[in-house]
Amino acid sequence: MSIWPEGVGCKIFDTLDSTNAEAVRGAAHGEVGPIWYLALEQTQSRARRGRPWDRGAGNFSASLLMRPDGGLEQAALRSFIAALALREALIEVCGRDDLFTLKWPNDVLLNGRKLAGILLESGQGYLCIGIGVNLSSEPHPDFIESGAMTPISLRSVTGLNISPEDFLPSIAAAFARWEGQFQQYGFAPIRREWLNHATRLGTKVSAKLMERTVVGTFETIDETGAIVLNTPKGPVHLPAAEIYFEMET
Repeated sequence: MSIWPEGVGCKIFDTLDSTNAEAVRGAAHGEVGPIWYLALEQTQSRARRGRPWDRGAGNFSASLLMRPDGGLEQAALRSFIAALALREALIEVCGRDDLFTLKWPNDVLLNGRKLAGILLESGQGYLCIGIGVNLSSEPHPDFIESGAMTPISLRSVTGLNISPEDFLPSIAAAFARWEGQFQQYGFAPIRREWLNHATRLGTKVSAKLMERTVVGTFETIDETGAIVLNTPKGPVHLPAAEIYFEMET
């Protein structure tokens, strides 16, 4: 198991409304970070766009509070760092590197189904990175948005029974390593490694925005982290969108 990274704090709670909310409260009270907040039970779990989320007993819910240099664009790149760190941590605990792929912008897949998600929130001088992993069970169907990817749990595929407390050091250590790479070399090596594990690269996807849907071939991500789709009208760079595969639409 990984050794806890030097200089990184940790707080574990039996119950919280939300680890992201606790991290934001910590920032408001002067916490500098980096510090991880882990909740064994969440009462107000949230997914993207503020949707409620069924955390499930035994699953992983944690948030990292940090105060990175740079603006919002640099802060947003931490979603790719978190995805790589999460994939690395999962491989460490189960010993399988063939199971896990990455879905733009912030999901980790197991056998092509959603295993984990990442949610970034930022404020004045801070960044909060929330991570949820289905370690032991999938969310109730009532929480699955229409057309969304079917979830899966780590235990259902690998048989591994690992607690959130035991998983936390692996993700914390992996994130610290990738953050160090980012600080030293910038986004380029992060981008290359992420693309090495990207799902559906080179295939047709639908990118749904609030006002329109763009359909094209997933070519790459650019230096800002935007997805690049090859369409009949040429390349389209999208900094934010909901991505759906053909079988999901």
